[in-house]
Amino acid sequence: MGCLASSEAPVTPEREQNDVIDKQLRDDKQRIEKEIKMLLLGTGESGKSTILKQMQLIHGVGFSDSERVSIREVIVKNLLQSVSAILEGMTRLEIEFGDKATAAPLVDTFHELAKAVNPAAVDPALVTTIKALLTDEGVKTALSRSKDYFEHIDRITQPGFTPTDQDILRSRVKTTGIVENTFLIDNTTYRMFDVGGQRSERKKWIHCFENVTAIVYMAALSEYDQRLFEDENQNRMKESLQLFESICNSRWFTKTSMILFLNKIDLFKDKILVSPIEAEFPEYEGGPRYDLACAFFQEKFEELNRSDSKEVYIHLTMATDTTQIRFVMAAVRDIIMKNNLVDAGLL
Repeated sequence: MGCLASSEAPVTPEREQNDVIDKQLRDDKQRIEKEIKMLLLGTGESGKSTILKQMQLIHGVGFSDSERVSIREVIVKNLLQSVSAILEGMTRLEIEFGDKATAAPLVDTFHELAKAVNPAAVDPALVTTIKALLTDEGVKTALSRSKDYFEHIDRITQPGFTPTDQDILRSRVKTTGIVENTFLIDNTTYRMFDVGGQRSERKKWIHCFENVTAIVYMAALSEYDQRLFEDENQNRMKESLQLFESICNSRWFTKTSMILFLNKIDLFKDKILVSPIEAEFPEYEGGPRYDLACAFFQEKFEELNRSDSKEVYIHLTMATDTTQIRFVMAAVRDIIMKNNLVDAGLL
C-alpha cells in the first residue's frame, strides 16, 4: 500500500507579506521589552538622586558595607551643614537667640571644631556644643527641615557608626555631570540617568537626550517659598515650572512618556501651615488646605503641556519612603510599557 506525501501550501505574495509583518511585530516587541532609557530631570535638590538610591534598594543589590562607610562622611557633613544653615538663616531672617550671652560662645566653638571634624570619630565636644545650641529658643524657632539628623545626633556621631538605608536616602550630595545606573526588572533592562539640576549643569543634559523612553521630572512642592542656590532672586518653584515647560514641549521628547513627581509632600504638608503659598503665588486661594494646595500646583504644571496627544502622568511622592516609591515606580513601569506598545502599533 502506498503512502500519500503531504504537500505544503504554495507561498503566495500575500503570505510572504504577512510573514514579513509578523516578523517585524515580533522584532519590535522584543526591542521594546529589551531596554528602557529613563532620565531623571528637575532643578537642584528636587529629589532625583534619592529616587536613584531607592531603585538601588528596590531593584539593585542595595548598599555594600564599604559604600555605607563612605556615606558616613557625607551624613556627618550634612549634619554640620544643617547647623550652619540654621545659624545663617537666623542672621538672614533676623531671629534672635533666646540667650545670646550663652549662645554666642557656643557658635564660636561650633565653627572652630567643625573646621577639622573627623567623620569616623567626631569630637564629643562638638556634639555637646550642637546639643547646647539646639536648646536655645531662637534656634528652635529657626529649626525646620533638618530635624531628622538632629533627632539622631548621638547615633550619627558614634565611633563606627554605620548608616541605615534611611540615613542614606536622606543624605545629600550635589550631583555633578551625569550618573548612569542599570537595573534588570522583569527581564527588562532599565538605564536610569541622574543629572545635576543646577543651571550650570543643565547644558550637559543634551548628551543623554537621544532615544529616551521616559522622563521622570522631579519638582519639590516644599520649595514654593525658597530661592535658588545659584540665584537668590529666583523662586525655586517658578524655576521648576519654567524648566518643566521647556522639557515637556521639547522636540527631543515628542514621543517620550512624561511622568511628573510632585515630591517632598511630607515637608510641604507641614510648611503650608506656617508659610502661606499666596505670598509667592497671589493667585492661590486655597489657604493651608493640603488637597487644594496640591491641586493648585498640579494644575500649574499640567497647563504647561502644549501637546494634545501627550499625557503627563502625575504622582505625589515622598522620595524617602521606600514602600511608596516601590508602588509608584511599578505604576511608572506599566505606563512606559503601555505607551511603547501603543507607539509601535502593538496595542
